[in-house]
Amino acid sequence: MNRTGLIAALTVAVVVGAVFGIYPDLDIRVTALLFNPEFYTEGMRLALRPVRQTAMWLIAALVAPAILALALKLIMPQRKMLLPGRAVLFLIVTLALGPGLIVNSIAKEHWGRPRPIDVQQLGGSERFVAWWDPRGTCETNCSFVSGDVSGGFWTLAPAALAPSPWRPLAYAAAIVFGSGIAVIRMLFGGHFFTDAVFAGVFTFLIIWVVFNLLYRWQAVRLSDEVLEHAIERAARPWSLFSRQADRPPQPGGVTHADASVRFERRPTDGRS
Repeated sequence: MNRTGLIAALTVAVVVGAVFGIYPDLDIRVTALLFNPEFYTEGMRLALRPVRQTAMWLIAALVAPAILALALKLIMPQRKMLLPGRAVLFLIVTLALGPGLIVNSIAKEHWGRPRPIDVQQLGGSERFVAWWDPRGTCETNCSFVSGDVSGGFWTLAPAALAPSPWRPLAYAAAIVFGSGIAVIRMLFGGHFFTDAVFAGVFTFLIIWVVFNLLYRWQAVRLSDEVLEHAIERAARPWSLFSRQADRPPQPGGVTHADASVRFERRPTDGRS
């Protein structure tokens, strides 16, 4: 998540955006290399569905440890987190902001671009619009940008937390994974090439910003200890376990102090 990665992502966005903006029909031609309505059958769709579902389960498995660590910390604030606090925050926030908010809640619901399977040039009835044009006829869950592809490229986030010797390999695996999901979605006729490219770019930019906010930019950098302590303080008033631990002893009850009393033989001074 350095400056080189940022420059590469911005370069891809500018080049693809300009070329496919000037020549919008190129989006149809590139997408048609993978999606052909004449060969797209129900059997093909059923065969590809498990691959797509497996990819989504893999994404869920990668974020699950962070969610579990946060949930356990909220339930038992006095216990140390299973994962470093910044790693937990980084994984959950990037997934929520990227594939969650920016892509599925904002872009896909307000950018009315029809999907390839719905446009006239690829066997549908809708009018094709370029990637930059939000005035399409799609009303909800539209083509720009791809939610699945955004989730695929979100794996760059856990890759950024890999040990240094393994990090380049983790980045490469995340890029291959995201690109593979893009190919699958295009084979389904679910997205154009530019939908996949900009899904990857938007997701990377969110990951890049959040990573640098948490780990590099000194003005706002938090330590794992400070963040974990903040979660603990926020969770204590609502945690059942914490309230039980802090509850004063009941009258007549045995306290920790009572249990730790050491009984000693009293001197007799010669008296029985």
